[in-house]
Amino acid sequence: MVGLLALAVAAAFTGAAVYVSVAEQPARLGLDDQALLREWQPSYKRGAAMQASIAMVACVLGLIAWWLTGASAYLAGALFIILPWPWTLLVMMPTNRKLEAMDAEAANSQARSLIVRWGELHLVRVALGGLATIAFLWALRLP
Repeated sequence: MVGLLALAVAAAFTGAAVYVSVAEQPARLGLDDQALLREWQPSYKRGAAMQASIAMVACVLGLIAWWLTGASAYLAGALFIILPWPWTLLVMMPTNRKLEAMDAEAANSQARSLIVRWGELHLVRVALGGLATIAFLWALRLP
């Protein structure tokens, strides 16, 4: 049961990450530079809190499932689902901090290129969530 919960939570993380990349990011890039930053700033703040907590829950569930079953695929899934944390802190944070520090009410042509870059970096979180989901699914299929 814990493994199934880990799968469900990892799939929720992955679904949210995919949504950001295929729906929200393209839609926001259709806005003018000022509105683009004004939309990104609160969206990022809310999304980061949501996805970070979902990743933590999926990781803990995956570790519990690994401990209970000994299936290494659960451990792999737990590692994949928590890797967006260091990716965000070590690789994405410089871009995030620049965007968060910008005045959304002032015209800033740099915001667009940074948000495009942010979207490219976000794809790694999509991939890691997908790998975690696949690992948890694989673990459930093991005898």
